[in-house]
Amino acid sequence: MNAYTSRPFDRGDALMALALAGLAAVWTVLMALSHSAPDLDGMEELVWAVSLEWGYIKHPPLPSWMLYGLTQLLGRPLWLPFLAGMISSATALWFIWLLGREFTTAGKAAVAVLLVSTTLYFSVRGNLYNHDTAQLWSIAAVTWLFYRALRHQARGTWIWLGAIAALSTLTKYSAVIQFTAFFCFMLRHGSFRDRRNLEGLGLALLAFFAVMLPHLWWLAGTDFAPFRYAGGSLDGGGRLEALKDAASFVGTQLARLSPMLAAWLAWRWWERRRPAAAGDAGPGRPWAAELTSWDRSFLLWVGLTPCLATLLVSTLLGTRLVGAWGTTFFILWGYFLFWCIQGQERETLRRIAIVVLAIQLAMAVGYAFARGPLAWMSGRAARSTFPGAEISATMNDIWSRHLPGAPLRVVASDTWLGGNIALNSGKDVQVFIDARPEESPWLDAGRALQCGILVVYSRVTRRGAEPAPELLALAGKAQWSGVAEQRWSSAGSPLIDLNWAIVAPTADCPLNGGDTHPAPAP
Repeated sequence: MNAYTSRPFDRGDALMALALAGLAAVWTVLMALSHSAPDLDGMEELVWAVSLEWGYIKHPPLPSWMLYGLTQLLGRPLWLPFLAGMISSATALWFIWLLGREFTTAGKAAVAVLLVSTTLYFSVRGNLYNHDTAQLWSIAAVTWLFYRALRHQARGTWIWLGAIAALSTLTKYSAVIQFTAFFCFMLRHGSFRDRRNLEGLGLALLAFFAVMLPHLWWLAGTDFAPFRYAGGSLDGGGRLEALKDAASFVGTQLARLSPMLAAWLAWRWWERRRPAAAGDAGPGRPWAAELTSWDRSFLLWVGLTPCLATLLVSTLLGTRLVGAWGTTFFILWGYFLFWCIQGQERETLRRIAIVVLAIQLAMAVGYAFARGPLAWMSGRAARSTFPGAEISATMNDIWSRHLPGAPLRVVASDTWLGGNIALNSGKDVQVFIDARPEESPWLDAGRALQCGILVVYSRVTRRGAEPAPELLALAGKAQWSGVAEQRWSSAGSPLIDLNWAIVAPTADCPLNGGDTHPAPAP
């Protein structure tokens, strides 16, 4: 094993940091210009990020905590989830870069990072802030730390490995899949026979449970609500359906990895047309041959196990399999192309950089145009063109006409519609999700009823589905109700039905300091 070394920040690090910052900036700016609303998951995170909870009914809390921190700095602009997604994606690429610097040169590590950055999980889907994308950085970080822990046997690295592994679990419980890959690699190489590894794992586990303890306490107090949600998400239709899901999953992953394959093919075509000089390794020798057998084994075991194990378990148990669950499975696959790349490092990096830049710009501009102007002109009911600001203005006008001087504080609705109204209304307006207190832990439901609630629902935005029964029951308590309409985007787009109701504030509202707006007679 190598002695523990701390590599100084160098010119290669500076250039990579600049490139990743540029990648995040381009995607964020284009999404902000082309979208009038975030994606559904991004909206959900914005709604949840009004407070710091130890957990939420569907997921662990870290992505919402991170967005909460950003909202304290930047407010609640609707482009914030795009920025958060790209920060996670770019940070993950940074840790993939640091891993590569452990076993190969800066130029070759840069080639791997550039190639994997073109996959849809770091580009088109990288700006979608959900628990899968938010987990990218921590999975990449624990992979780098795991490598360093085994190679250098520094106690501090083992402790950081446990702490960051806990943060990854606090993002999404599926982090256990990556930990399984680590276990398989250690089993393959007999790492458990080394007392230093056992001591290191002990330190990592102590750090892991120290970070996880408050969330574990919260889980016990909520009867493990996120686990029950996850169990429902995994319910499938048996092994035959699982096989269909697996086939669909593989096809989806190939499609999302295809830009990386296209970049490699473009480089191969360029190389065949105008061959560069061979490197020191000599013609015909791939870059992978320069790695140690241990490093090659690390890449293959840790890089392949998550995808293969997930497919195997899903098929055997007959559970559901969704394409987005593969988001973190392919972080090392840029290094797999070392088995297919040979030749002079500097010229290869230059050509790969040019190809990747062209692909990234084409994807960013094309996606922004498709989700923005093209979706608007076609009149499709795309979330990217949702008229959240217009709907919010209409609802606030209705509220003000019925309750002049009474501030709107709470919108009871589904996450999407309510989030669009609340976030366009002001930083203090909260969403009472489907009028269910368990889904809105930041809200005192009793006080909300005393201080007034705007209830809004739409069957069009829910794709024909009925609103939650609790929402309809709350609307039944309202003093005023009605229906407003709003075009989704262009003249040929769907007409959105905005069913609204106002539960007026009472004299008991503690937020008005005694100067309350009295509730009218029913």
